[in-house]
Amino acid sequence: MIWLSKELVFPPLELATEDGVLALGGDLSIARLILAYKSGVFPWFNEGEPIVWYAPWERMVLFPDQIKVSKSMKQVLRKKNFTITENKAFAEVIFNCKHIDRNDQYGTWITDDMEKAYLKLHEVGFAKSIEVWQFDEHLKENVLVGGLYGVDLGNGVFCGESMFSRASNMSKVAFIHLAQNCNYKLIDCQVYNEHLASLGAREVSRKEFLGFL
Repeated sequence: MIWLSKELVFPPLELATEDGVLALGGDLSIARLILAYKSGVFPWFNEGEPIVWYAPWERMVLFPDQIKVSKSMKQVLRKKNFTITENKAFAEVIFNCKHIDRNDQYGTWITDDMEKAYLKLHEVGFAKSIEVWQFDEHLKENVLVGGLYGVDLGNGVFCGESMFSRASNMSKVAFIHLAQNCNYKLIDCQVYNEHLASLGAREVSRKEFLGFL
C-alpha cells in the first residue's frame, strides 16, 4: 500500500487496487483536496482510520441532460411546496449529511476532520451546497428538509459528496435542481448505488471519466 508524504502528489491511478484504493495518509488540506478531485481521486474513510484515497476503476456519473424524473417526482416538483437555495446553508447541509440515519452505510464516512476540511473548501469557493426548505407551521419559518453538497471544480464538473432528506423526496429535489439548473456538464457520483441509478446516473470507465475531467 502506498503512503503519501507531505509532497502534494498522488501516485499513478493505474496503481489502485481492485477496490479502487490508491493511497493512504497525507492530509485534508485545501491544496491536496483540490489536486485530488482534479486528478480523479477522492477521500473516503471512517473515524479513527488513516485517510484513504480512492480512484475506482469504474465511476458513477450523471450527464445532466440524461436525468430521469419519474411521474411521481414530476408531481412533487409541480406542487412546489418547497424553496430551493444554493450556498445559503453549507454548514447545515454537511451537518445533516453527517448525522442523518441511513439504511445503508453511505454518509458514515463524514468524520469531524472531513467536515472541517469541506467547510474550508466552501470558504474558498470550491465546495457548494443545494438546500431545500419547507415552511413549518408550528415554527412559522422555513426549515431545512433536504440538500446535498460537493466540490465544484470550475470546469463544468461537480463532484457530489453526500445528500440527505428529512422529508419525502427532498434529496431528489435537490439533485434534480443540480442537474437542471446549475449548468454542469457532468456530475460525479463516485460509486454505484441504486438510488442514483434510478435518477439516470451510470458507470463509465476511469479512463473515460478522466477524459471528461
